[in-house]
Amino acid sequence: MSETGYTSDTLQDFTPEPAEARRVVVLISGNGSNLQALIDEQQHDRLGGEIVAVISNQADAYGLKRAQEAGIDAVALPHREYDSREAYDGALIKVIERHEPDLVVLAGFMRILTPRFVQRFLGRLINIHPSLLPAYQGLHTHARALADGVAEHGCSVHFVTEELDGGPVLLQAAVEVAEDESEDSLKEKVHAREHLIYPIAVKWCLEGRLQFRDGGARFDGTPLPEQGLRMSHADATEELDEDREL
Repeated sequence: MSETGYTSDTLQDFTPEPAEARRVVVLISGNGSNLQALIDEQQHDRLGGEIVAVISNQADAYGLKRAQEAGIDAVALPHREYDSREAYDGALIKVIERHEPDLVVLAGFMRILTPRFVQRFLGRLINIHPSLLPAYQGLHTHARALADGVAEHGCSVHFVTEELDGGPVLLQAAVEVAEDESEDSLKEKVHAREHLIYPIAVKWCLEGRLQFRDGGARFDGTPLPEQGLRMSHADATEELDEDREL
């Protein structure tokens, strides 16, 4: 009791409960190299949340092993066991929702999603694509870029909408295309940039800095341009400590 006769209501001796980490579910189909980049950041407390589950439509996906080794719930949900795309996506929604995610991250999930699935997670569903969107939507992006003789290529993180690879772009990283560039060398450079920017985008989404609003993307409340936030070739090269000579 205090001298005034009532109990003090100060919080000096109060220790608040730690805020629950934001929850992430990652969907994969194969090797899971982007998943590993996210796991690495989580293990260094730099992801801004916790990967609570990794789900694959391929039971033998190596990414499931990556998840298990990191102590993350790894779930195989083979799409061939379902009669239709709609039936599979319905089951996938149920599995995802059991983990109550704040963000669903596509990391090499090689499935075209149904409108039902997209609308269920709209605004908290992101993907990474190996091109500087809106250029080269779809598959075989590196080969198509080389065939066109472009000087610059790269990767993009975007919100997923019903338009394939057409959702609002959040973050991009560019790479200069060398005169003697091969498809394999270009793919390797783009992969390095994917591993660089995807954890950044996930962190900013979990922190609420990147948001889906009025059909577009916003960063700290400001609408983003068509290409989102762009990391230049020079900046990415410096971050990755790459050889600057092409």
